Amino acid sequence: MMIVGLTGGIGSGKSIVGKLLEDMGVPVYNSDIQAKRLMHTSKVLRRKIVQLLGAESFLNGTLNRAFIAKKVFNDKNLLQKLNAIVHPAVRKHFLRWSKKQDHPFVVQETALLFENTMQEFYNKIILVTAPKDIRVERITARDGSTKQQVLERMGNQLGDNIKIPLADYVVANVDLDETTIKVAEINMALLAYC
Repeated sequence: MMIVGLTGGIGSGKSIVGKLLEDMGVPVYNSDIQAKRLMHTSKVLRRKIVQLLGAESFLNGTLNRAFIAKKVFNDKNLLQKLNAIVHPAVRKHFLRWSKKQDHPFVVQETALLFENTMQEFYNKIILVTAPKDIRVERITARDGSTKQQVLERMGNQLGDNIKIPLADYVVANVDLDETTIKVAEINMALLAYC
């Protein structure tokens, strides 16, 4: 089975592209959602996160996302340590999930594919891009972050100018109709490649 990576900077619209692919019958694994789920359900992950970040990482048994974000987004070393705990667990879960899928290819949506040099895990990679100002606008509207907070989060990610040459397919996600057409073309190309 072919494994396709779906990535893009914060606010680029990875989830929109993932949803379009799902609507076309493609199994899509959202790493961010699954990572949060695993951090809640895995006792091993919970213990390691508490050891790294402290007891405040969980409030009443629930992941304290605001506390964790505040700690790691301004400390790249701590963020790398957290990723080293969470990413292998997500990867293992994804591989088990992908074996259960009945489709010529599966897609793993993951924000930091290039940042974590995970390219070798994928047969093909789809990169979603959008202009910086649009991305900032989307994120501030989506989760109430300030422009400065969004720019700080963007600072932890590689720029599109670095990622574009590394991707097999690029979706410029500005206009939904154009994005839908492009995603349909990519889906057909991937099916033909299988």
